[in-house]
Amino acid sequence: MIADGVMPRAMDEMIELLRLDLTLSLVLAVIIGGAIGMERQLAGKPAGLRTNILICVGATLLGDLSIRMGALPGKSGPSPSMVAAQVMSGIGFLGAGTIMKDGGTVLGLTSAATIWIVAAIGLALGAGHRLEAAGTAFIVLLTLAALGPVEHKLLRSTRVVPATIRAHPGTELGVLTEALESYGVRVRKVTTYDHPMDRVFEMVLAGPASQIEIIEQVMRERPDVFSARIG
Repeated sequence: MIADGVMPRAMDEMIELLRLDLTLSLVLAVIIGGAIGMERQLAGKPAGLRTNILICVGATLLGDLSIRMGALPGKSGPSPSMVAAQVMSGIGFLGAGTIMKDGGTVLGLTSAATIWIVAAIGLALGAGHRLEAAGTAFIVLLTLAALGPVEHKLLRSTRVVPATIRAHPGTELGVLTEALESYGVRVRKVTTYDHPMDRVFEMVLAGPASQIEIIEQVMRERPDVFSARIG
């Protein structure tokens, strides 16, 4: 008969050895980060599905490392958690260099997040947590490779958003409609309000998410438009 307390201790030792707690945390990070990223993606924000998953997974790993590294006995000098924080702060500037703005579209956020999480994996390897680093790297590779097509489909999915365009008095609706349709955006509904100083179009637009993201700036750049607000 197994002595009382032996089985619970064995289970605790197995969890500590295999780091099942960290594995569960990383899986939850994918789920939670993915849920937030999906919402941001559908809302047409530049930091979408993969970006949020990478950030969440990296933060989970760093949080675990900060606790474990801070508990190491007999260490002098700067706290390991402070070192990790400084590394991630510095790598943020490098990641920022990959972000560009092309018209109304922000590019390079996933690349910046990838740089950030690679730095986190490097910290794990430097601390001797090879199993944790390998598991995180697998999740990152799976996220980048498998979810790319999903993100692409989301960008091509149709979004329906309200829009307010304030133009010069007498501006014809057909001119604006033609400009919108040239970007693949359709006008589903429109109400026109005439004022002495302007003509305001209250619209409901439908089109690919990637085009909806840039149409606000496109409208603002027109000489016959005072202002535009999409969404």
